[in-house]
Amino acid sequence: MADLTIIGAGVAGLWAALSARKAGLEVRVIDRNGPPGPHGCSWWAGGMLAPFCEGAVAEPAVVTHGQHAAAFWAGVTDVTHHGSLVVALERDRGELARFARRTTGHALIDDIAALEPDLAHHKPALYFKKEAHLDPRRALSDLVAALAAAGVQIERAEATPEDTQGPVIDARGMAAALPGLRGVRGEMVVLRAPEIRLSRPLRLLHPRHPLYIVPRPDGLFMLGATQLESTDRRGATARAVLELLSAAYALDPRFAEAELVETGADLRPAYADNLPRITRRGRVLHLNGLFRHGYLMAPALAAQAVAYLTQGIKGDLLHED
Repeated sequence: MADLTIIGAGVAGLWAALSARKAGLEVRVIDRNGPPGPHGCSWWAGGMLAPFCEGAVAEPAVVTHGQHAAAFWAGVTDVTHHGSLVVALERDRGELARFARRTTGHALIDDIAALEPDLAHHKPALYFKKEAHLDPRRALSDLVAALAAAGVQIERAEATPEDTQGPVIDARGMAAALPGLRGVRGEMVVLRAPEIRLSRPLRLLHPRHPLYIVPRPDGLFMLGATQLESTDRRGATARAVLELLSAAYALDPRFAEAELVETGADLRPAYADNLPRITRRGRVLHLNGLFRHGYLMAPALAAQAVAYLTQGIKGDLLHED
């Protein structure tokens, strides 16, 4: 018999399972689609571990907890510690100044050629040295492998907390249909441009179409992401792809010749404050509301949930319902 049942095998559910196993609990993981894949928003993430950049719009808890994310992930998968860069086109230079005022942990650099020779013409820039990134799909695969090594397999089955007995962690995202939870649609594009070389994530500030680009192996780049208050689950729209590609072209015209490898879209579950939370309802802990901070906040959310289950410790992300 399992000590804990976890429903949902996205990034939050997998981290909860791994944290629980490390705490000595017998764990059962159930997901209606089985292991992670294109059916969940974790699959479409950028993989940036960028707490200081997120501080421009996120609550302080994201910055505080997010600073530990890279160390958590380094125990599971490869993490690249090259920092991140934020730039703006000449006409949008005021956006860079505003971003600098709203964030910490950066240095203003006038010459970025030593960091990214292909972007030497973009100056000045903000350099967030302590930030990192990972390949999210490899990270999910490595989480599944770590669980398998600990004797935990992901069961493909339909399940709700009412179908189980004992303590439950519900990490189903939008499928949990919790009060106050809303969907925020995000769309992304993957390009292959081996002639362009970037070694760290880059954010292009734009008053209408902000862009981030995350380098991945084999000359791939993930471009993201639109943000729309919508529950529409259809594929990426032509408008979204056009906006992302136009912004990438403005950053480096060579992206116009890139191979279009993939487009995707899904819903980010979010609460009104865009903060993730653990909501306790009887024997069920709901881990949800990760918004666009899934990879940044899932380790901390899972750690607090397991600490509450095993030691009764109430962290700052726990809410009683």
